[in-house]
This record gives sequence, structure tokens and C-alpha cells, in this order.
Amino acid sequence: MNKLLWIVKSVIIVLLLIMTSGCWDQTEVDRKAYVVGIGLDKGKKEKINITYLISNPEYGSQQGGNTNEPATEIITFEANDLITSRNIANSVVAKQISYDMLSVIIVSKQLAKDKNFIRWMYDATKDREIKRNTSFLVTKEKASSFIEQNEPKLETRPHKYFTLIFEHAGETGLIPKSDLMRYFRITEADGDLFLAALGTNRQTNQERSNGHLEAGEFQIKGKTNKTNLMGSAVFKEGRMIGELSGEETRLSLLLNDTVNSPNYTTTFQDPFNKNYDITAKIIKNKKNDVSMRKMNRKTILNIKVPLTLEVLTDHSMVNYAKNKEKRYQLKAYLTTEITEKLNKLVVKTQKDFKGQPFGWSLQGRKYFLTVDEYEKYDWMKSYPSMEVKMSVEIRFGEFGRQTDLPKLKQVRD
Repeated sequence: MNKLLWIVKSVIIVLLLIMTSGCWDQTEVDRKAYVVGIGLDKGKKEKINITYLISNPEYGSQQGGNTNEPATEIITFEANDLITSRNIANSVVAKQISYDMLSVIIVSKQLAKDKNFIRWMYDATKDREIKRNTSFLVTKEKASSFIEQNEPKLETRPHKYFTLIFEHAGETGLIPKSDLMRYFRITEADGDLFLAALGTNRQTNQERSNGHLEAGEFQIKGKTNKTNLMGSAVFKEGRMIGELSGEETRLSLLLNDTVNSPNYTTTFQDPFNKNYDITAKIIKNKKNDVSMRKMNRKTILNIKVPLTLEVLTDHSMVNYAKNKEKRYQLKAYLTTEITEKLNKLVVKTQKDFKGQPFGWSLQGRKYFLTVDEYEKYDWMKSYPSMEVKMSVEIRFGEFGRQTDLPKLKQVRD
């Protein structure tokens, strides 16, 4: 009996020791400096300039609501690489540098186009605290300037701001889903192009329709944050080679089945009255039908894109819901318009980028018997000479909550 009691007590003591040992390296929250954003700029020679956007965990909390400390701290310094930057920063920042709340890595366009850019990016794979789902953003100006001039009005906590803006801007389709995981996966596969979100704090005087805008071309007034994300930076083999507008980014998402294409609203010129535009919601519920065949030493890609459209405005008062003939003409018109836009984007990727960001290389693998045969084909080099045949299948959904429209003459009378 005594022996059994001794064994039970020993087991309990061992379990208690194991449970308490998990806290031996614990650090209090107020002793850490949480980096929520890292900016990367080109430095001198083979060095980079690193900017830390550090969040104050006590700011806005119930316990630290009355603190006089600022919400954020921003420091910029030169370093050899991303790994050693934390130790260097601690010569200025008193608290322990932590990446636990890191939500975005911001890279300047100048650095992203550098031939050695991929060397700096792969430093992120060496640090255990940098998560692969960290968002990836390219800025037209220096990353340090972008971080310093970014002043959100409604959300002062920077980690929440970047999470929300990537989430909601992504829902409109104006920026792609871009994180470190996709960047590394697509770069190493060497069959597709990677798209990263494009942003800026600067505004230009470029006059184009909203769908064709890039970051900085969206004109806004009032007391608000000047930062805007729109369009995408195109990467080939880990290096930036070009840009896509907001509408081109949306179209690329329609052609890419490796990501969830968002439902978004866009405008088309009204075919029955050119003084007005039609606002339509584009919904993609089914995957594209992608087929590949070879004929006379030429590869032919057949792409069928199924879409559901909800027509939300009718300023020409045609009443599409009730007029079957007009509805048939509208479907033919929209089919032609969308098909032409998709074909134009494909031509641009073949001529300008020599690669495609649509994930077609993954769907094309099933047409090769072995991995060696697929690798020998070299999808990236073969794509520019492919013949792409595009077709769009449109099905109409709702025509707004209230389909009946009054006659304009009766309203005016």
C-alpha cells in the first residue's frame, strides 16, 4: 500500500514539474516590442534598408487606455539581411523585438525589380517567427515613406488596419491574394507568374475610368488616409517585371482556379443608350474548363469561363427583366465585351510578361505522362507561343431587388 502511494505521489510531482516548465521562457507583454510591418528598401551595395512598424500593445487596451505612449513606433536602419536586423534594432528599442504579430511585409518597387531581390526574400524562410501567411505588398514609393505616411483615421491599431484592408480590398477583386506562401510556391514551381498587391500613398493626375486604375490614380478628397491599394505587381522567377491595373487584376482572378474569385460589381457601356453605363455583379460559381492539345507542333489552350451576371442598374429604362429580346441582345453584347477583355489580357501576358498568372500550368500537368516530360516541355518558355481560345458563357441572375420599372413619362407627368 505504501509503495502504491509513493508511486502515485511521484507521478503527480512529475506532472506538476512538466506543466510548470512550459512557462520558463515566458516574457510579459509589456516587455516586448511587436513588429506588425516590415519595410524593405534598396540599400548601399549589397545591403538593404529595413523599416520596422512597431505596435504598442498597451495602446487602446482597457488596462493601458490612459497611457501617454504613442500607438506606434517607426525606425529605419541599414542591415545585411533580415535575420540580423532584430539584434541591431535592439540597440535602439529597449523592449524585446517580436514578430508574433507580424501581418505584412512591404517592399518598394525599386527593390522588387532588383535582380538580387529573391536573395533578400528567402531570409524570411529562415526565421521561425515569420509566418508563411504574412501578407506581401509592393509600394510605388520607398517602403519607409509608405509606412511613415500611412495614417489610418478609423483604425489606429496598425495590425488591425492591415488585416482589414487586405481582407476588404481583396473582396472587391482590385488586389490579388498575396502572401509569402504563394510567392515561394509559385516562384519555385517556375510555371506561373505571381501577383502581389500594389499600393501607394501618392496621388497622380491620371484620368482613367475606375476599373482601369492602378494604385495612386484613384482620386479622393476629404480628411482621410491617402493610402490606397489597387492593381497588382507581376513577378517572374521571384522578381517584379510589370504591373496590372485593377480591372486586369479582376480578370486574372476570373481565369485563375487556384484562388477563390470574389464576386464584384463593374460597369459596361449600355448597348441601347451610350450616354449611360450598366452596373453588373459578376459571380463565378463554377471552375473554368481548361483543356490542352497539340496540333502541328503547336499547343492550343481552350478556356471556357462560366459566369453569372446580375444587372443592377437600368438607366436607359429598357427593363431587361421583362423584355426577353433586349435581354438576349444584352447577353450577346456582354459576352463579346468580357471575351475581348480576357483575350486582351492574355495577349499582354504573352507579349509583355512571357508568362501567365492564371495557374494554367497546374491544370496542364495532367496532359503529360511523366514529370520529366512536363519539365522538358518548360511551360514558362512555351506559353508565349501557345494559341489560347477563349469563350465566355453567361447566365443572368437577378435584375435587382425590384425588377419592375415605372415609365419615365408617367413619373414626369
